[in-house]
Amino acid sequence: MEHTPHIVVAAEKLTEILGFPITNSLLTTGVVSLLIIILAFSLKSTLSIVPSKFQLVTEMITGWMYQTAKSISVSHVDEFFPIAMTLFVFILFSNWFGLLPGISGIGINIQNHGSTEFVPLFRAATTDINTTIALSLLVFIAVQYYGIRNAGFRGYISRFITFSSPINFYVGILELISEFSKTISLAFRLFGNIFAGEVLLTVISFLLPYIVPLPFTVLELFVGFIQAIVFAMLALVYMGGAVEYSHA
Repeated sequence: MEHTPHIVVAAEKLTEILGFPITNSLLTTGVVSLLIIILAFSLKSTLSIVPSKFQLVTEMITGWMYQTAKSISVSHVDEFFPIAMTLFVFILFSNWFGLLPGISGIGINIQNHGSTEFVPLFRAATTDINTTIALSLLVFIAVQYYGIRNAGFRGYISRFITFSSPINFYVGILELISEFSKTISLAFRLFGNIFAGEVLLTVISFLLPYIVPLPFTVLELFVGFIQAIVFAMLALVYMGGAVEYSHA
C-alpha cells in the first residue's frame, strides 16, 4: 500500500458528543490545556531560592514578558500581563505539540463514503483556523473591554462613530475597519505560519525521511516560539493602545 503525506486544511472530526463534533484539533486543545495545568502545579510545588534550569528559563521569560507589559502600560500591567502570558504559553505549547516525533502517526481509521480514511488523533491546535480566530476574538473582546472601561461607552464609541466633521467621520470608519482587520490579521498570521511549517515538515519527512527533516524541525521550534511571542506582544500593544486612546 502506497503511503502519501496526510495534509488537510480543515480539522477532522473524530466523533460527536451530544451532537457536538469533536475534532483532532479540539482534542489537542484539551490535552495541551491539561499539560499546562499539570506543569504549572508541578513548577509551583518545586519552586526554590536556588532555581533549577527549567525554573530559571521560566523566570527569565516571565520576567521579560512582565517588563514588556509594563513598558506598554505601567498602570495596567497587572491586568494585561496575565492575559498576554496565558496566550503565550498556550500558543507555544500548541505550536510545539504538533512537532512531537510520531504524534501525527497516532490515529484511527474512519469510514468515509465507503472508503477507509486514516485520521490523526492529534493536530496542533494552532493549525486549525477556528482556534486562531477564537484566540483573536478573545484579544478583540479584551481590547474593547479595557477601552470602554477606561473611557466609558460613549467616549470609546466616539473613536469610531463621530459626526463632528466629515473628516472625523471618515477617520472613525477607518478606525472601525482597522479594529476588525487586526483581529483577522492575528488569526491568519498565526494559522498561516504554523500550518505552512507543518506542511513543509510533512512533505520533507515523506520525501527525505530521518536525518534531513531534523534542521527543519529545529527551525519550526524557533518559528513556533517567535509566533507565540508575536501574538502575545500584539495583544499587549492592542490593549495598551485602547487604554492610551481613552486617556488622550
